[in-house]
Amino acid sequence: MAYAPSEMDSPFARLGGEARVRAIVERFYDAMSTLEPALAKLHVCDADGRVERETRDRFGLFFIGWLGGPQDYIAKHGHPRLRMRHGAVPVDTAMARAWMRCMGAALDAEKVDGDVRAFLDAKLSDLTLFLRNQA
Repeated sequence: MAYAPSEMDSPFARLGGEARVRAIVERFYDAMSTLEPALAKLHVCDADGRVERETRDRFGLFFIGWLGGPQDYIAKHGHPRLRMRHGAVPVDTAMARAWMRCMGAALDAEKVDGDVRAFLDAKLSDLTLFLRNQA
């Protein structure tokens, strides 16, 4: 039987909590800067082309909540409204795949595997495809 998250067994808990999720986020944006610089440039970057701290922290809060952890993102920023927030960015299948390559590299670097990895790969892939707004 495939992993089915619950309040007591969330992906957030399986990953080890906030510190581990934030490590994944750091690796994700580092991978983006190295592997997908065009994707990184859609964000505010520092002089070295690295996605800046505010973006990393904001996505960290979102990802923690999305994974079943504390809902601090919603408390601070309101409902994510992902489609609306990404509406000004042309998201096509190639961009969705580039995003997934970066997240895959981050999950690999943090050695996320097993049932939780399969669950995350499927759900994050669905999410990137949901955000497409270009053919």
